[in-house]
Amino acid sequence: MGHAFAQETKQGYVPPCVTQFSVFLDNRVGKLLDLVQRFDEDPVVHICAFTVHEASDHAVVRLVTNHAARAKAILREHNLPFSETQLLVVELVNGLTISRMCLCLLAAELNIRFAYPLMLRPNGTPTIAVSVDDILLAGQILQRKNFRLLGECDLPKPAA
Repeated sequence: MGHAFAQETKQGYVPPCVTQFSVFLDNRVGKLLDLVQRFDEDPVVHICAFTVHEASDHAVVRLVTNHAARAKAILREHNLPFSETQLLVVELVNGLTISRMCLCLLAAELNIRFAYPLMLRPNGTPTIAVSVDDILLAGQILQRKNFRLLGECDLPKPAA
């Protein structure tokens, strides 16, 4: 599996990250199943992580896939309303825990907006998707503190 290396740009450092899709669904029985089956039917895309936030009349399904471009095409093909956000994916190994990650971000006064684990984990290690106030600064800090950040190319691919 390839590792997504941090990129240098004219503006500076860009950490490896993934695209999260927030899909807006009517809060009705079967809507979540309909959504995930759209991805199950595609040979290229796997849902690597998801979480559901529901209210009385709607639900927001946040999901990360191993192929953002194809996921976006599927959502558009089925006229599903969605938005996109960039997230950091952080591997938690070798004593690098959630509490240590939180301490590192707190020291820089960075807020974690939300976080959730990946179901399909690269390397079989605990891995968490994190939304932060400043993805560039958070990426720099976490890498300096020896956390491994993963990009889309690091996420599991379908078996050939």
